[in-house]
Amino acid sequence: MNSNHAATVDEREGFAAFLLRLRGRGTVPKALIAAFEATPRRGFLSPHFHAIAWSDRMLPIECGEAIEGADLQAAVIAALAIEPGNRVLEIGTGSGYTAAVMSRLAARIVTIDRYKTLAEQARQRLEALAIGNVIVRQADGSNGLANEAPFDRIVAWAAFDSLPRFLLDQLSSGGIVIAPIGSDEGEQVLAKLTKVGSRFEREDIGLVRLQPILHGVAAVI
Repeated sequence: MNSNHAATVDEREGFAAFLLRLRGRGTVPKALIAAFEATPRRGFLSPHFHAIAWSDRMLPIECGEAIEGADLQAAVIAALAIEPGNRVLEIGTGSGYTAAVMSRLAARIVTIDRYKTLAEQARQRLEALAIGNVIVRQADGSNGLANEAPFDRIVAWAAFDSLPRFLLDQLSSGGIVIAPIGSDEGEQVLAKLTKVGSRFEREDIGLVRLQPILHGVAAVI
């Protein structure tokens, strides 16, 4: 068996195990499963991690960052309840994988990362998959992206130390923000915030341990 075939078998088995874990936690929207199935996860990872691409562990990527486990990514994207016409802001592009998945569910994704290397690599990966409804930018995501608001959905893959109320102004009516809230020491609460009038309705959907949001953009990398 050659290595490419072995990787394909590993990926198929990993994806099947991933689906079993998701279904074990409740109903999974068919559109979300199809979006994951259509997005080759191994193409967003170093070859060293292809065999465990579908695991629920954080995997390292460039710039000292990491890609979240597949289960957490699925839980967050499911909780966003993305609808076909939605405009989505993603804070923390990382490898570009979650933007690629969400692109199959939404009308337009704007994804930002403070690292130029990550933004450029994500852009190349998305272009290789002929995904045309994702805009990738190197930008400071600590205050959202007010000049391009409003968005229907906002997701942050880094933790705010307090409730990011400023994102309320960047949401359309009925819009949803999902963001980790808490200190950089220990776990944070993953909060789902729905805009109702001029306030948020908050639902806590789990505990995570993610990097704190950083201000500014990386000067070199």
